[in-house]
Order: sequence, then structure tokens, then C-alpha cells
Amino acid sequence: MKKARVLIVDDAALIRRIITDALSADPTIEVAGEAEDGRTALQRIAQLKPDVVTLDIELPGMNGLETLREIRKTYPRLPVIMFSAFTERGAADTLEALHNGASDYVTKPSSAAGKAAAKERIWQDLIPKIRSLCRVGPGLVPGASTAPPKPFSMRPLGTATRADAVAIAVSTGGPAALTTMFSKLRTDFPTPIFVVQHMPNMFTRLLAERLDGQTPLTVVEATDGVPVRPGTVYIAPGDAHLMVQRRGSEIVTALSQSAPEHGRRPAADVLFRSVADTYRAHALGLVLTGMGEDALVGSQQIARAGGRIVVQDEATSTVWEMAGRIVGSGLSDAVLPIGDMAAELVRRTSPSGTVDNAFAASGRVRQVTQPT
Repeated sequence: MKKARVLIVDDAALIRRIITDALSADPTIEVAGEAEDGRTALQRIAQLKPDVVTLDIELPGMNGLETLREIRKTYPRLPVIMFSAFTERGAADTLEALHNGASDYVTKPSSAAGKAAAKERIWQDLIPKIRSLCRVGPGLVPGASTAPPKPFSMRPLGTATRADAVAIAVSTGGPAALTTMFSKLRTDFPTPIFVVQHMPNMFTRLLAERLDGQTPLTVVEATDGVPVRPGTVYIAPGDAHLMVQRRGSEIVTALSQSAPEHGRRPAADVLFRSVADTYRAHALGLVLTGMGEDALVGSQQIARAGGRIVVQDEATSTVWEMAGRIVGSGLSDAVLPIGDMAAELVRRTSPSGTVDNAFAASGRVRQVTQPT
């Protein structure tokens, strides 16, 4: 069985030992080596050729962000998982790392939590991410070439309607994907956009602030009971489900502390179900890069209501699990690279937009309809 070979980069010998012990207990993972600083890490990558690197943000000399930038110059596709503190600075540094090409991140448990808590974090958080990024272990979604779409029997037939709301599910690789897409939209985008990005609290607030400063759209971390507005992006806050509800003549945001779904709060399934209930056939779901199966059930609800689902393609996804499950279930109306997603949103939310009827030579899948 293929194993994922991991290079561990951390200046603390105790942390390296804890990570090594935890990873070595997994039969799908092999620790290829260790490095205590950035320069040594670059040498070890060249020597050991690992499948994935775990990289501490706080390193002596060349810090984690600088090391990441150097890695990306020579190894643009090598998966890199950042280790960061669960602090304001740690969250900001993590988002900067994701912007500069990090594949994912894991927050460190506090030093007071002890070795047992550190190993538990690695088993629950790090190991699944290594498996997904390196495509090892059970339960992985095969590529589209080996998994043709299956029919979805509950899907309504007929002409698609113009979308009045966009709901987005995204996880691993999300901040970069959202930046790419939102930077190409204009301030007069005609509908509200709701986003579930799998991140803890504090991280989602900083993500909203960063996207608001880097893209033309107004981006906020969602709060409870706010009337939704076109051209505004509502990011689900960490540790709360985001929903939309109709109250009288207005549609407002709603937050919930109900149980996590798929081990997630916020969960995209919760958002998608509420968007399907509120907007019916005028709902558009986007499922972007990410690991796991969140958004599958919610996408079925949108399809049953007459709405449509568009997904990011495998080639531009950091991890093609969430989107791959949509394609494999026959729910996808279109499968597009992230660079084309903004134009697709404009077309599907514009009164004059059209959906062209073709299977492109590039392998993109489109259900061709005329929005009304």
C-alpha cells in the first residue's frame, strides 16, 4: 500500500517527536525526515523528496512564511500544511500562508494541554489532511475520469431560473479560491453570497476582513438577524451554522449552535438546506475545493427545489473530495476551473445571462439552459 511520506519542520524537538510518534502509528503515513529550521527544510526536501511537508510558522532565522515562499519557487505543487498557534497573530499568519500557497493548516493545542491533547489534535486534524492531500487511505474520491456522473433521480427537469442567491461550500484551499473568484466580481453584483469556509472562530473574521480589503465586494462575517443585501458576501462565523430565513418581506441571516454536521460547525449542508427552502428554484450552490462530504445532502436539497449546482474542477482544486462527490452523484450543472467561476456567477445571476449547451473539449460539464 502506498504511504504518504512526510517531512516535519519544527524548531521544538518535543513537538517533532510528538508528531513523529502520532504519524508513525498510521499505516498510510511514513515520516521521511525532520528539520529544525527553514534552511534545513529546503535541503531535506531536495534530498528526501517528501509527498507533504508540515511547516511550523514560528521558526528561527527564516520563518515559516519565508520558508513557504522559497518552497513554492521550486516545488509549486508540493503539499504544505502549516502549524500555527490559535491566536490572533497565528490566525493572521495562517491566512497569509494560505494566500502564499500553503495547502492547509492545523492549529496547535496550547502547551498546557499536554502530549495527549497534542496527539489527539494530530489524529483528528492532521492525519485526515495528509491522507486527502496525498490521496492515500480509504474513502478517497477517485478522479472524474474513473467515476462518471451518476443520475440523480430527484432532480427537477425544465428551464433553470435566474439565481437570486449564491451559497458556497469550501474547505481545503478555500481562501485562495475565494480570492480568485471574488476579485473578478464587481461591486454591483446583483445577489447576496453566503459562504461556509471550514475554519474556527477568529480565523473566519480575519478571512472576511482580508477578502473585504482585497476584492471589490463587501465581505463580512455574518451576524444574526441581518437583512441580506446584493453584492454582499456573508462568511459563516467559526463555531456557528449560518442559515437564511424569510421574515415578513425580508430575508435575513440566522446563526445556530445546533449540533455539528460531518464534525463541522459551520456546515455547508445547513446553509444549503436553508437557501433551498428560502430561494427554491432561484438558489445557486457552488461547491469548491475541499475535503470531506459536506454540501452533498444540501446540494440534493437545492436540486430538489429546482436550483442548480456548479462545482470547481479537479485540476484547480487543492483537494477534490467535496466537489468530486457532487459530480459523482450527478448533481453538477457545470464543472469549471476556479478562474472561470466568476464569469459563470455573473451569467447565472444576470437577467440576460445564458447557459450554453455543450460539453467542452476541456472536459467541463455544462447543463445548458436559458435563465428566466
